[in-house]
Amino acid sequence: MNLINHESVVKRMKSRLSKNSISKWIFFALTMFVLLILGVLLYRIFSQGLGYLDLQFLQSLPSRKPENAGVYAALIGTIWLMAVVAPVSLLLGVGTAIYLEEYAKDNAITNFIKVNISNLAGVPSIVFGLLGLTIFVRALALGTSVLAAGLTMSLLVLPVIIVASQEAIRAVPNQLREASFGLGATKWQTIVRIVLPAAIPGILTGGILALSRAIGETAPLVVLGMPLFLAFLPRTFLDSMTVLPLQIYNWTGRPQVEFHALAAAGIIVLLVMLIIMNSIAVLIRNKFQKRY
Repeated sequence: MNLINHESVVKRMKSRLSKNSISKWIFFALTMFVLLILGVLLYRIFSQGLGYLDLQFLQSLPSRKPENAGVYAALIGTIWLMAVVAPVSLLLGVGTAIYLEEYAKDNAITNFIKVNISNLAGVPSIVFGLLGLTIFVRALALGTSVLAAGLTMSLLVLPVIIVASQEAIRAVPNQLREASFGLGATKWQTIVRIVLPAAIPGILTGGILALSRAIGETAPLVVLGMPLFLAFLPRTFLDSMTVLPLQIYNWTGRPQVEFHALAAAGIIVLLVMLIIMNSIAVLIRNKFQKRY
């Protein structure tokens, strides 16, 4: 008995191949369109800002005169911000992911928490700014300090780190856990010596990408009332500071054309920082993937 109508299959195959070819060219055109926009944007930034990018620009404090202005205070402020965001968000994020994946029971409450954490990753950043303004700036009276800004940005990236860490821990094969238990290891020993080392590539990759987002965010810091112009460096976590996105935002709002060029040079510095952080994430992932 002939179960396949070859004539019908040939006709349908031609139609499917045509649809496949059309879909391929549509996606190719969309990709080229996105790359074209990105190329025009990068050309505009580099052609405008490269002429102002030199050692004097990196070592100078902000100034009301374009020829004397630089990003030194914003660079140092960004490092101070990361000194708060990195330990707070990574410790809380990875700890929460370990609890949800390794200790929490699989019930309705746990699933409710997981769904809400995933939803928080999509909440607009300005909402976290309002939350930080209410809790850290006003309730805890931290003002426009490094600590208030760092804790607010930690809240912003925390859901992303939790979700990335959960996925990395969940991807560790159960056979590794069972083998560890079979050798007499405790739950904590299995997590520290087996699960976490195997999950490090995913955890660190998600963490660094989340920190890269924290470096480039502006809206939460504007809501907090962080200063757009600051001509001194912070000395403690309770001092005020400014960061690169705020410095760029300040320059783009000025009427002088020279400040717009300085803003383009600041964007190049910010892009270099983001590329370095993303490169570190790729290197860490490749190194540990070879090991485990």
